[in-house]
Amino acid sequence: MKVQSIRGFNDVLPADSALWQHLFDTARNLFEAYGYREMRIPVVESIALFKRAVGEVTDVVEKEMYAFEDRGGEHIALRPEFTAGVVRAGIEHGLFHNQQQRVWCAGPVFRYERPQAGRYRQFHQLNVEAYGIPGPDVDVELIAMTARLWKALGFRNLRLELNSLGGPETRTRYRAALVGFLSRHEASLDEDSRKRLQTNPLRVLDSKVPATQSIVKDAPSILDYLDADSAAHLDGLRQGLSDLDIAHHVNPRLVRGLDYYTKGVFEWITSELGAQGTICAGGRYDGLVEQLGGSPTPAVGWAAGVERLILLLQKLGTAPLAAEADVYVCCFGEQGERAGLALAEAARDALGQKARVALNVGGGKPGAQFKRADKSGARVALAIGDDEVAAGTVQVKFLREDRPQVAATRSELAALLASLFPPKHA
Repeated sequence: MKVQSIRGFNDVLPADSALWQHLFDTARNLFEAYGYREMRIPVVESIALFKRAVGEVTDVVEKEMYAFEDRGGEHIALRPEFTAGVVRAGIEHGLFHNQQQRVWCAGPVFRYERPQAGRYRQFHQLNVEAYGIPGPDVDVELIAMTARLWKALGFRNLRLELNSLGGPETRTRYRAALVGFLSRHEASLDEDSRKRLQTNPLRVLDSKVPATQSIVKDAPSILDYLDADSAAHLDGLRQGLSDLDIAHHVNPRLVRGLDYYTKGVFEWITSELGAQGTICAGGRYDGLVEQLGGSPTPAVGWAAGVERLILLLQKLGTAPLAAEADVYVCCFGEQGERAGLALAEAARDALGQKARVALNVGGGKPGAQFKRADKSGARVALAIGDDEVAAGTVQVKFLREDRPQVAATRSELAALLASLFPPKHA
């Protein structure tokens, strides 16, 4: 039998890892600059957590969740999203009691759905959340953070869409109006939408079936049913974004696939990825902490699909080159090979975290070693053979610059490397 990965579970190979590192490093630095702290939660949680948080009649729980019974008879699931686990952890460890929390998470999530470009059964998310802050100022901050992230990654031509799903009063009134409208067109709805009409009618607005889309464009607008608090929140959110010159568009058909959302919701959309246009989505979920057994706690957050961001980086060509090393050590001859180990360690001592040093191992002729050095993407090659060992020098070959090769003593080499690779914060 051929050994290969399971459908929808993809490998990230070394040639692509630089792109992922660039994305995560950029995001982490930005989150920390905004005062958000990293939180790590388990990949596996109780099924009951996701049913209570996400909603039993959502596609995520009904169709897509990886759920099973473990050897101890406990019903568990691979996380399909982060927020439910973050809330569970916050309640369990008392993080929400008279406190504000700003946290972020990153890692794999799992949904059994049809694999397609930028969407797999194991995929990765960046997740940012704030608790204990009623908003809308923190909502604006979270959206401004995404705008800054897109700028740092070099993204262009993104569209921000907003809507409000209101509070319980809004949802009750609007649900009745929407069901009344859709029921008159039930025979023309797609099969999934007919099922949702009875269980989760707001999700019909998110249908991708053209015939259903043509029907819902004439459906009542939820904005006409907003309670005063939700309307004021949306107005404050829009004003805050305008104050920061962040362009946005109100889309009354925008809904979320998870039941816990209330009030303001948003999506960032690109036209660069075809049908997979949403790269980041989020909103407010003020009732979720209480729903899972905690005290009433306002909350807001967003999640971005990493694979889609990677596709966008690749398409726009804004990603860094995937170099293996910055300095490559070539060594020839018996004495040179012995000295090469010490030379590589000395270079690492001199450079610290400023640059990567790769040592040629396994021998090879000088031409082959220099070819490996060039292929690694290194800026310089350090060459040492028996003659250099006897002379106490190292040959420095510049691989990316039109500069003559030089011979340097060990003390001169440390100064040369320091000049080539200054501190990253400089």
